[in-house]
Amino acid sequence: MDITDTKPVQNVMKALQDAGLDIEMIELEEPAADPADLARMMNVDVGAIAVGRIFAIAKRMALVIVAGDHAVVADNLGPALNLKGDVFEAVDADVRGLTGYTADCMPPAGWRHAIPVVLDYSLKRFETLYALAGDPQCAFAISMDGLKRLTGGIVSRTVAQPLDGSTQAPPMPRNRTFTGERVVPGLDGE
Repeated sequence: MDITDTKPVQNVMKALQDAGLDIEMIELEEPAADPADLARMMNVDVGAIAVGRIFAIAKRMALVIVAGDHAVVADNLGPALNLKGDVFEAVDADVRGLTGYTADCMPPAGWRHAIPVVLDYSLKRFETLYALAGDPQCAFAISMDGLKRLTGGIVSRTVAQPLDGSTQAPPMPRNRTFTGERVVPGLDGE
């Protein structure tokens, strides 16, 4: 039996199809042990790996998808999802019961029960993201827009921070309003 024929991977494939995404599964030579390992196998920056983690906020579970080079800022999850209460990472048994997947190979979709999703803004740095497909030996490539479409998640700048401790401000978009040749009536002798 092929890895892509297993029930967990089939559930992810169905979720992708239901979202209108035509995405191929990538069978890996060996199981990915962590985001850095998957990045090595895909020959990409570890930040391009979309890592899913389930957190409990009071009595509500939520999926947080962060870049592989970022860590979840648990204190910011409640405000990002407009929920109040203590926040903690769910144990594997709770993750399995809610999603049908183990915590170490959480896919971004295809779970048993619908849950709210929040996406790390820093994932937008990459044109192509890679996520596990419910099995540590199967992954798929997806764009940030595709990931938003697949999960129905909201994007937040506050739910993750770089693992190395550095912060990187997003580039400010430039428009044509300010060209440096601005004339202010009444101040420039007019």
